This record gives sequence, C-alpha cells and structure tokens, in this order.
Amino acid sequence: MSRPSDASSEELAAAFATGDLSPVEAAQSVLDRIDAWEPKINAMFLVHRESALAAARESEKRWKRGEPRSPLDGVPITIKENIYTRGDPAPIGTSANPDVLQPLDAPVAARVREAGCVIVGKTTMPDYGMLSSGMSSRHGVTRNPWRLDRNPSGSSSGAGAACAAGYGPLHVGTDIGGSVRLPATHCGIFGLKPSQGRVPVYPPYLGRVAGPMTRSVRDAALLMNVLTGPDVRDFMSLPAQAMEYRMAVDGLSPKALRIALLLDMKAGLPVDPEVRAAAEAAAQALRTAGAYVDVVESFLTEEMLEGVFTFFEARSFNEVSVLDEPTRSRILPFIVEWCTWRAGDFSGSQVMGALTQIMAMRDAATRFAADYDFVISPTSPLLPYDAQVESPTRDPHNALAHIAFTVPWNMSEHPAASVNWGFSREGLPIGVQVVGQRFDDIGVLRLSRALEILRPEQQPWPEPEQVASGPSQFEPV
Repeated sequence: MSRPSDASSEELAAAFATGDLSPVEAAQSVLDRIDAWEPKINAMFLVHRESALAAARESEKRWKRGEPRSPLDGVPITIKENIYTRGDPAPIGTSANPDVLQPLDAPVAARVREAGCVIVGKTTMPDYGMLSSGMSSRHGVTRNPWRLDRNPSGSSSGAGAACAAGYGPLHVGTDIGGSVRLPATHCGIFGLKPSQGRVPVYPPYLGRVAGPMTRSVRDAALLMNVLTGPDVRDFMSLPAQAMEYRMAVDGLSPKALRIALLLDMKAGLPVDPEVRAAAEAAAQALRTAGAYVDVVESFLTEEMLEGVFTFFEARSFNEVSVLDEPTRSRILPFIVEWCTWRAGDFSGSQVMGALTQIMAMRDAATRFAADYDFVISPTSPLLPYDAQVESPTRDPHNALAHIAFTVPWNMSEHPAASVNWGFSREGLPIGVQVVGQRFDDIGVLRLSRALEILRPEQQPWPEPEQVASGPSQFEPV
C-alpha cells in the first residue's frame, strides 16, 4: 500500500497478519497525516500521540504472537468528542463547559479499546451538538477537506472531515437529527445511523445514536461487529444479534427490491437541482439493476418538523437558561439566540404539542417505510455551504430547516445511511440516503454496498497540498 493512513481496515489487518506492516507504522502514518492536514481543517480536539503509539506497540506484540483481540486490532480510529473516553475532557463543543476529565469510557470507547483499536484522538463538534455545522466556541472552525471555504456540516463535523482527509479508516460520530449522515454527504464518505439501541450510547436520549463514519461500507460493517450489542447504561439498547456484519454486506442484488424514491419532503428547505439529480441517478441505476422504484410523495408535514424544532429548542433552553451570564457569554451567540428567542415563553401545552407532533412523525415514517424494502432520498437538500456559518440558513430563528430528510428516521428509530454518489459541477460531494426497515441495519449496509458498486467513478480523495490555506483554525470563534 502506498500510504497506510489511506488503507482500509481489511488491508491493514492483512498486512499486520503477514508482518508486512506494523500497527506502529499505521499509527505513525495517521499521525503524519494529521500533522499535514490539521493547520487547514482543524478536525481534532485531542491528538493522543504517545498513547496511540503505545497502544500500537502492544497490538504489534499481539499480532506477532498470533493473538489479535479482533480483526480490528491495531487499526487506527478517532472518536467524537462527546463520546466519553477515560481521562479525557468532553466539553460537548462549547467553551461554557469546563474540561472535566471523564473517569470511564462510554460503551463505544470501551468496545473499540477491547477490540484493540488504536484511539488516535477525539474529533471536534459544535456547541452542544447544535447545530449542523463545524463552528464551535470551544474548537474553532472545522473545514471541509474538499474545499476549505466549505462546511463539513455537523454535529460530527470533525469525524467527517477527518475521514475525508485520511486520518485512518475508522471514525465514530453521533446522530440525533442527521449528525452522522449530514457530514457524510458533505464530506463524501459513508455514514451509518444505526437503529436506535443497536449501538449503545451513554447518556441515552430520544433519537440519539452512535455510528461509524468511514470511506467504505465494508469498513463500517467491520466496525459494527465491534460496536453492537446491549449495555446496561443504555436503557434503549437492543438485544445481541448473531450477525457477522462484514460477511453479510456483499452480494445483494437489487433485482425485485421495492424501493421508494423520495425527492421532496414538502417541508424544510428546497432541494438543490444537483442534489435531486444525484438521487434520481442512483434510483435509475437501481432500476437498471432490476429494482422496482416508485417516486413517492412525502409523509412529512411542516407541523411535524416544527414539532422537532420546538422540542430541540426547549431541550437546549433548559440547559442554557440555568447558566450565569459570564458562562452563557462563552457559548456561540447564534446558539444562544436559537434556543432562547422564544423557548422561554413556551407553555407546557406547546412542549407537549411538539412531542405529539414527533410521535405523529414517528408513526407516519413507520407506515410510509412499511410498504417498501428501502427508501432512497437525498441526505441533505443542500451542497456544502459556507464554512463560517452556524447553519446553512444563517438564521437562528430557522436554524434546522435543512434536516427534513434525516431527522424523521431518528424519531422513528429506522436505520439510515448516507453513501456518496457523485460530485457537483464544482467537485463537491453529493450523498444519497438509504433507509431500511426498523432493525434492518444489515439491509441498509447491503444496499449501500450495492450503490457503491453501481455509482460513477469517484474522485480521488483530497490532499492537503492541493487545497488553498484558509485562516487559522485554532482561534476561538
């Protein structure tokens, strides 16, 4: 392989097994890649150089003994900042929170450590995971490796940028309204939002999941082998499933599959013509491969989407309203305005009405998806937008209008993924969303893999020397 940091998990494991490459060399290659990219994209909150190399040396010993902990032993991985890792702070993207060291690993971190993965560091996110942007009062501006003046989206902004930049094959983000899939589409990678509870999270919350962000479906499947299974700390975690994810993803024929093509949610922002064209092209490829594809009308209403907005604003207002003014002033002003401009006046009836609309969204999404094997749609209605905005709308009073394609599947608990299909006229990535039946994570992975095979030739991954330098990323916003 030309550069270990660009190798897949399977390629790395094969090289570790034969001794052609050591986990130490792989970790050092990723650290070198981070050094080359970070002044431009600022995807990392913490880089654990010494501990990563130490973990790689231990992995090297296990491979030499023929006793790897798993097929991912020694493979480099990054973890999103809000997924607790012992000994690290987790300020949740905001300068308003202190850097308190976490005493224990969250379930995701514990499992990748048990599998022998080499944690090279923690990736950036925006304040409180709100909103879908790379802007953070704590971390500064995270930029898109494809174009530095463009946003990687969020809230798993650093994970998306790190994956596209080649910080190793494996990355884990979290998603409560699109936070894995939106960075995936804007950074040209694969991102899976598993079924609610498939990958245990801590602390658990309505709609919140953790999922793999990788350059390929196969790498995501390998990581799912490690991440899945119940954990008592997540009261929504699902029972263990006897499934070898990697072995199951190949070989799906689209022939005779019933697929819904959802091109317009009829709520939120309008769909960019290039984004629509990509979804239509993916659907046509599936038709050509033998699938039955129906263009369908949206199940979503403006009232349902507004219910999500109200609920998220009320939730964030509860956190921000108890802060004293000096602490609140350290949060991005856009975020403060977004969650306080009206939420302080919400009545109990309004908040309960919002929750009722979320339940109506859940019901409508489940009924809609039940008639098909899969749903295909744009992941985001937009192409990558300005790097230095907190929301593509630039309006704190309408900050989440771009999540209409993604958030229903968080509320309904369906697995959903974004797989890159092609590129815009300007060379920016465009992803397509794949939604499966509830609990059919493997089906989503399989159809995503089929789309990888059917899609047009992909552009080479971006290189740091090929993009113009932007302003310093390391100053607070």
